[in-house]
Amino acid sequence: MPSLDFLITALIVVLIPGSGVILTISTALVAGKRASLYTALGCTAGIVPHLLASILGLSAILHTSALAFQGLKFAGVAYLLYLAYATWRDRSAFAVDDSTRVGSAGSLILRACLLNILNPKLTLFFLAFLPQFINAQGGSVTAQMLSLSAVFMLMTFVVFVLYGLLANLLRRAVIDSPRVQDWLRRSFAASFAGLGLNLAFAQR
Repeated sequence: MPSLDFLITALIVVLIPGSGVILTISTALVAGKRASLYTALGCTAGIVPHLLASILGLSAILHTSALAFQGLKFAGVAYLLYLAYATWRDRSAFAVDDSTRVGSAGSLILRACLLNILNPKLTLFFLAFLPQFINAQGGSVTAQMLSLSAVFMLMTFVVFVLYGLLANLLRRAVIDSPRVQDWLRRSFAASFAGLGLNLAFAQR
């Protein structure tokens, strides 16, 4: 059973807005709650490789190999900047139209999944985060890390779904105005660009 300290710390980490939260909210505003649900699922799935890498010790490779870290980092930067460019260019992105198709469930999940997979800082984060809550008398370390990872993923999915549902509630009330639509489009584009630049200057 995860400790209360772990649950509180994990909740704070998940609640902090990042690229996954921004993508989930923007998807909810554009395409509604079902699309945001797929996006939340993709964001959650995208942290699985990082959790497994931490558990298996693969993060040591990223920590010691500048080439591996930089390669994955700049792939993530390029993807975030692509999202910023696409959001900025698509002037119809925030027009509410229930008949608009924004992609299949699979494409929504893949887009969100890639967002987290291409962020090498997540692997290093989990390597530093999970071991703090391992109980020396709690049995297998691997089993404990898998258990903590499962709880973290469930918490991530639930919180992201709630973000999407809240954004969907404001969907028609907020973005019926062309001025608000334009402001949202620019704000989300700037957010993706800012996150990309932040990742570009991240150190191991």
